[in-house]
Amino acid sequence: MTYSRPFKLVSSNRPAGDQPKAIEALVRGVKEGLTHQTLLGVTGSGKTFTVANVIEAVQKPTLVIAHNKTLAAQLCNEFRELFPDNAVHYFVSYYDYYQPEAYMPISDTYIEKEAMINEEIDKLRHAATVSLLTRHDVIIVASVSCIYGLGAPEAYAENILHFQAGMTLDRAALTRKLVQLQYSRTNADLKRSTFRMRGEDWEIMPPDRELVYSIAVRNGVIEAIYEVDPVKGFQPGKTPQVSEVVMAPAKHFVTGAEERERAIKAIQQELGDQLKMFEREGKLLEAERLERRTKFDLAMMREVGYCHGIENYSRHLSGRGAGEPPDTLLAYFPKRSLEARLPNASGSLASKFDFTDFLTIIDESHITIPQIRGMYHGDLSRKKTLIEYGFRLPSAADNRPLRFEEFEARIGQCVYTSATPGPYEIENSVKFNFTQSSTLQKGGQVVEQIIRPTGLVDPEVIIKPALGQVDDLLALIPTIVKKGERVMVTTLTKKMAEDLSNYLEDLKIKAQYLHSDVKTFDRIKILTEFRRGKFDVLVGVNLLREGLDLPEVSLVAILDADKEGFLRNETSLIQTIGRAARNVAGRVVLYADRETDSIKKAVSETNRRRKIQVAYNKEHGITPKTIVKEIKDILPEEVLNLELKPIPQAKPALEKLIKEKEQQMKRAAKELDFELATVLRDELKLLHAKVKEAEETNKNYNT
Repeated sequence: MTYSRPFKLVSSNRPAGDQPKAIEALVRGVKEGLTHQTLLGVTGSGKTFTVANVIEAVQKPTLVIAHNKTLAAQLCNEFRELFPDNAVHYFVSYYDYYQPEAYMPISDTYIEKEAMINEEIDKLRHAATVSLLTRHDVIIVASVSCIYGLGAPEAYAENILHFQAGMTLDRAALTRKLVQLQYSRTNADLKRSTFRMRGEDWEIMPPDRELVYSIAVRNGVIEAIYEVDPVKGFQPGKTPQVSEVVMAPAKHFVTGAEERERAIKAIQQELGDQLKMFEREGKLLEAERLERRTKFDLAMMREVGYCHGIENYSRHLSGRGAGEPPDTLLAYFPKRSLEARLPNASGSLASKFDFTDFLTIIDESHITIPQIRGMYHGDLSRKKTLIEYGFRLPSAADNRPLRFEEFEARIGQCVYTSATPGPYEIENSVKFNFTQSSTLQKGGQVVEQIIRPTGLVDPEVIIKPALGQVDDLLALIPTIVKKGERVMVTTLTKKMAEDLSNYLEDLKIKAQYLHSDVKTFDRIKILTEFRRGKFDVLVGVNLLREGLDLPEVSLVAILDADKEGFLRNETSLIQTIGRAARNVAGRVVLYADRETDSIKKAVSETNRRRKIQVAYNKEHGITPKTIVKEIKDILPEEVLNLELKPIPQAKPALEKLIKEKEQQMKRAAKELDFELATVLRDELKLLHAKVKEAEETNKNYNT
């Protein structure tokens, strides 16, 4: 069953500034078959809105890759607002906590894998894959989790259940099928991936949504299907009825009994070969360890169909050959056959091949591309040690993320978006190699989006000596504060950020520091208070780059700007300068005793953009205005005030509070507000610990 609905962008805004030109160029590039395009868009130019217009114009399923979960959640929410009638899904790692299996030979320390799965994110992952296999109008916003093994889409698709009114149901066959797909039968409340039977009727909650499907059956035929809210329950005359419904397997890795038996034989064969090798090399300890661990895993697979660390046998379970890449989220996107005449020694040869028929958007590509490139090598080095010392079979190395060249081969047409594209994006977007194909061409273009819809221009950049930089900064701050504006300062180290913040406080200047050691709850609180004016100066290290939208900031000061390195290279400087671009009075001061190549390039590029923007505003009579953005709590009132409220001591009151917090956490996760969900999760851990304390107290009292 496949749904087909056109992508329809819904917004009161219309493309402005450089957006119309950028949209036209990118759409033309996609239709002409260009494989690489770069959208070089300055901070605040509306790159997401441009991409949304491109998606609507080309009507292709789209994968958007972001470099972290928070940014992915923000993008997903934006696309959901722009495409309310289409399927927009979120796909990131479902681990709240993950400690990979590892071995350190120097200290002879083995670290067992430890993980905590977030059930809400698991649900969203299933929703993403089900949509990809059942409809065309899909946008998936993902982290680099999209290049890790996921299970074969063919097996997953074959096992998607389809129920329709009027269909015949075999009770025994459906029960066996649901159990095979790792659903659990229950007589208690339904959770995701569970089912129960009441007479002839079925109640099933699929893994990708928290809805119960009540299937009314009469004489083996489906009479009606009801979509039941598990909280409200079935309400005669009110509960909505659907004509058909699809349900995915409970897990992405689906293996039948025959495939499992074949895999077990292949694992036994590999075990025998590896044991012989260890014995030849005199590694008797490693041989004994590997044999014991693998045989235990095989016994578990035979008895319960599962073992701890089963993903390490994924190559055998999926029937892949040694070294073959795993199936990932990318394999779930559609493909189409393409015929082309490719050059060879005798002239040309007609060839037919599968072409990925979707669009890939790589957001903040200057960070995301290096991240994707590094995933494979980091995973391989850890696995090599486990294999060498007999903790895992060599096939465990094939449970891995895609190599970068494998990723490139699977993404098809790609648009990179960044204010500072890296060398990879630029090189691939400017080269052009014709392949004799009228529909697929290697090469591309760089499309600039310099003019902002708001008319705001890039900030003025001033270079001052690093000697006496703090004293100079102290002279600038009062002027900014008097105007009701804010100051952001970047330092090189966390210690410097803390020391400068304390020094400013001593001088009666309201300041706060912000760096990676600051907890999520405190970070959110600090940013909200900064915008509200509870303090005037924010001092940080590297958290003042991508993602911070603070229009109240009119001065950004970069201390020790001439200290070349990651925090002071061309890309970092341009990104940090961009933090002042949302205020009409934005200025940036670089404190440097010498102009490094990075400073020269960053200032030159900023001045180039500023010149274009000023000329455009003059030609069109535009007067830039500071972005006006409502200041609201990132966290709800009840969470912000949590620390002020006493935690109840009685067990019933604690359990009631836990239930409330769990509902709030699920609601936050559903709305992709993962910063709030993280805070609520930490609160739940504290409350569960309090319940244990209360139980121990009662136990001791009764004793």
